[in-house]
Order: sequence, then C-alpha cells, then structure tokens
Amino acid sequence: MVSRKINPSKVIVPQQRHELLLVADAVAREKNIDKDEVLSALEAAILKSAKAKYGQESNIIVSIDRSTGAFTICRSRFVVEEVVDEENELSLYQAVLIDPNASIDDEIIDELPPVEFGRMMAQSARQIIVQKVREAERTHIYQEFKDRVGEIVSGLVKRVDIGNIVLDLGRGEGALRKEDLIARENFRVGDRVRVLITEIRPDAKGPMIITSRVHSHFMAKLFEQEIPEVYDGVIEIKSVSRDPGSRAKVAVHTDDASIDPVGSCVGVRGSRIQSISNEFGGEKVDIVMWSEDPATFIVNALSPSDVVRVMMDEETKRVTVVVPQTHLSLAIGRRGQNVRLASQLTGWHIDITTEEEDSERRAKDFERQTNLFIENLDVDETLAQLLVVEGFYSLEDLAMCEASDIGDIEGLDEDIAAELIIRAQKALDNMDDKLREECVVKGVEESLVYLELLPAKVVAALAKAGVTKLEDFADLSSDEVIEMIGDVPMTREELDSAIMKARENWFD
Repeated sequence: MVSRKINPSKVIVPQQRHELLLVADAVAREKNIDKDEVLSALEAAILKSAKAKYGQESNIIVSIDRSTGAFTICRSRFVVEEVVDEENELSLYQAVLIDPNASIDDEIIDELPPVEFGRMMAQSARQIIVQKVREAERTHIYQEFKDRVGEIVSGLVKRVDIGNIVLDLGRGEGALRKEDLIARENFRVGDRVRVLITEIRPDAKGPMIITSRVHSHFMAKLFEQEIPEVYDGVIEIKSVSRDPGSRAKVAVHTDDASIDPVGSCVGVRGSRIQSISNEFGGEKVDIVMWSEDPATFIVNALSPSDVVRVMMDEETKRVTVVVPQTHLSLAIGRRGQNVRLASQLTGWHIDITTEEEDSERRAKDFERQTNLFIENLDVDETLAQLLVVEGFYSLEDLAMCEASDIGDIEGLDEDIAAELIIRAQKALDNMDDKLREECVVKGVEESLVYLELLPAKVVAALAKAGVTKLEDFADLSSDEVIEMIGDVPMTREELDSAIMKARENWFD
C-alpha cells in the first residue's frame, strides 16, 4: 500500500508554539513525569476538538513537534472503487483531484486547518489533559511502589478524615485506615508517621498505597531496622503475633551457638526492645526462642508461665498444655491474650488445663476405657485395667495388634492374647452391625448402608450430613466427603475406591 501526504495550498502553515513546550516542561516537573507524556495528553485534547469539528468518525491524526511545539492536524482516507464510508474513503476521481498519481488502495493524508478553541472546547481539552496527566502520574507511582510492599516508609499526615489518614509519602499518597491504626493513636496534620506498605491498588479512586501500623510484619521489619543482628541475617525472625498496642510475641532463632538471640534482641537493660516498644505506644514485646520441636516451641511461647506437660494431636494441630494451678491465670493471660498470641505464634490450637483438672480427666478416661473392655471383652476389672495401663485405649487398638504384642505383657500368654483380639474384632463387628441397622431405621438407603469398603462410621457421618442415597454419595469426590464429615477413618485411596464402587452401576 502506498501512503502519500498531500499539503493543499490553502492550508495555513502552523506557527512555532514554544509556549506548549514551556507548559509541558512545567507540568512534567511538577508531577515528576516525562514531558512526552504531557505532550501526548495535549495531542489527545487537540484530537478531541478536531473530531468535534471535522467529524467523530474521521480518522484524524494530531502531532506536536517535540522541538518547536508546533502542532499539525491531518486526516487519513483510503482510495476505493466504491465509497461506503465518506468520512474515511475517497473515490479514485476525488483522489486524482488531490494527487494525479493516486490509485486504488492508496492512503491519502491531507493537512487540515488548525482548530479554533472556543470556551467549551478549551474546557474539554483541559479536562482531558488533567485526566491524562493524572493517569500518567498514577502509573509512575505504581511502578515506583509496586515492588515495595512489605517495606517500612515514613510519611507526613496530609489530612485526617473520620479517623482515616492520608499520608504524603513524597512521590505518592498513602492511605492509613482507622482499622490499621493502633488503638488510642491520635495523629494530627503535619505529624511524621512510620508505616508498613501492605498493598498497592492501581484501580483505587483515592490513594493507591495502602499502609498499616497493626500488621505483624511491621514488627518484624522494625526488628530489622533496630537490631543489626536481625538485619545481617544472623538472627532470624521466625514468626510474629500481635495484639496491637497491648502485647506481641516474636519468635527468634540463630544457627550461631555463640549468640543468644533473645538477649541480643532485648539489648543492654532492654534498650533495643524499648525503642521498638515505644514506636507502638508502649506495646509489651515478648521475645521467644524458636525451636523445630513443636512441644518445646509451645512451652517457650507460653512464657512466662511454667508448663508441666504437653499432649499433642498432630492430625488436628491441637495441643493440651498442663500448668500448675498457680500459673493458670498467667498462662491464659488477661482475657486469654497470652494463650491466644502463643497459638497464633506457633500455629497450634492450645488448650490450657491445670494438673488437678488433668488428673481428674485422666481418671475418667481410665475408668471409661476400663469399662469399655469389661463390657465388650467379657474380662474382669484387673485385666481390663492392665490393658489400659499397657497403652490399649480402644477396641481398635486391640483388634489391629498382633498376639505377640499382648503376650509380652506380664501375666498373659499368646493364647489369651489371641482370644482377646478375637473378642475385640467380634465386638467391633457387632457395633458396626448395630450402627448400620440404626442408619436403615433413620431412612438411609440400604445400598449405601451396606456398600462394600465403606465403614459404618462413615455411613452414619454421611447420613448426618444429609447424604442418604447411594447416588448422592457416588456424585461426591473424596475431597468433598472429607470437607463434609471431617475426620474420616480411612485413607484417601480407600475413600476413592469406595466412591468408584458406588459408581459401578453408572457403567452397566
């Protein structure tokens, strides 16, 4: 395709307009953006005015000379055999009048007279320029701050609006919302505030830089600024939990055996930790020694309370901590603050109990387990208690073990052990049958109740969740079943096999 630019003799030659360049320079310096972006905004404003005069559908091209400031307005049209779009097409006859050498498919670019800017046009152009410059400014701010999420910055309070604060961060504005302020903090216009950048929102109408003073990461970053060993990576901040403005716990660790991480963070006479505490309005900060052993870490996290015993459930991430009666209130803390922060710090759900309560609970468990064996195994109390003492707490424990495991117990031989295992298995089968019968009575479809590979406990749990038909169970995935009923006494593979068994009729 041949492109030709024709300058009709009647077109007014544009004069130099250095004032445009001066305006662009001034705006670019004020907004700290590229001058070319300002000139592009001016071109967009002139283009809108030109289209208002020459036709909105016309293909108008506006360009500003970057060296002189002069601008030209051109129109582009194509030469076609049959004109359909009069705004952007020319017949060959019309094109030849402009350029004798014109031919079909040529692009004719001719210059148009400059636009006279009336009051409405000038106002419209001003709005476009302001909008374009603002967009360019926000793009530059976003590019500068997008990789700074998680950094601490210092800003001046620019204005306060119903508890929400707008900060002047130099190149941009930051939003410090009321919920991201520490309780009882009261900043005024002109105050300097340190905040953590938590998010950049390029589409926000107001400030796009979201900041916080309550985020746990703020505490960790402040440790980096105030404690050289943390900044150098000699001491590592493993986790942080906070009740902003009141109390915080920080878990620290080092691989250097010659360094005391807790003492280094506290500083001489508490000088280092005091400067951090002052930043948060006197927030009390507990430095906790991190350990790869969860039990040890939990004990450290509950400091200053003493811990007698820790009982952990790895599957549910729950732990029961036994403390002396005199340390119960200390372990729990005011309004549960100490145990709550320790739980957040370690990632474990922590239950606190006293030695007396624990002893009472263990006695009840012992009695319940003993009675379970007496009733279902037809044994005397002495033998039942002996089994519990040796670590057999349920019928499943007995049914799944080998005779040699029980035969090793003093006073028992393998014949008695084998008989106990058989009785445990029969008891479980009877309980299983009884549970299935109850499910049938409750209206669960028999094909689901007696589905091969599906334990009675799972059938009962499914019924409780509203799954009473085989077809409903077959429609589920193993993940959905686990989410629906929680703990499943079977592996994921076994559950998948049971679901495929339920789907067998789909392929008949």
